[in-house]
Amino acid sequence: MRVKCILCDKIETIRDETPLAKRLRNRPIHTFMCDTCHTRITKKTEKHLASDAFKLYRKPKRNLF
Repeated sequence: MRVKCILCDKIETIRDETPLAKRLRNRPIHTFMCDTCHTRITKKTEKHLASDAFKLYRKPKRNLF
């Protein structure tokens, strides 16, 4: 199956039997990102999370018991 990265428009080939290929075939909302773009975004996100300027607003976990 030929897929296109949503960020860099690089075309790659993935096997038809993989879960990723099935997900892309059956649900058009899912998008493909190549490994280089994925690692680049992961590094930038980790760097951003490590800075003090980033605040993540999550609901506090409550104990039910």
